[in-house]
Amino acid sequence: MLIQIPNVLTPEEVRYCRQRLESSNWVDGRATAGDLAAQSKLNLQIPVDSEVAQELGEFILTALGRNASYHSAALPLRVLPPMFNRYEGGMTFGTHVDNAIRTVPGTGGMRIRADVSSTLFLTDPDEYD
Repeated sequence: MLIQIPNVLTPEEVRYCRQRLESSNWVDGRATAGDLAAQSKLNLQIPVDSEVAQELGEFILTALGRNASYHSAALPLRVLPPMFNRYEGGMTFGTHVDNAIRTVPGTGGMRIRADVSSTLFLTDPDEYD
């Protein structure tokens, strides 16, 4: 089931996130991919343990927490912090299956099921090539 939820972040919040991300260190996105997904993942990612990932992760989790549509659709008990990915020309994440179990950053190895996947776009669709 695919559901679009508009206005999760205000325009000001999107600007803030983009400013923080633009000045961040990006690494090969395969760092967090499982064995099979790594074969089709060609993108860049903010390291999940970085200060900016933790800060913006909390920022976005707070925004999701105040969004009734998100709660109604996802019925979350726990929500993993988001990963921040970027695609430049020619980059893609081909056909893959997301990892069903993920380690929660900063917990010393606690693992939880990740049955619901969400994508929050910080760029308008008309800005993509």
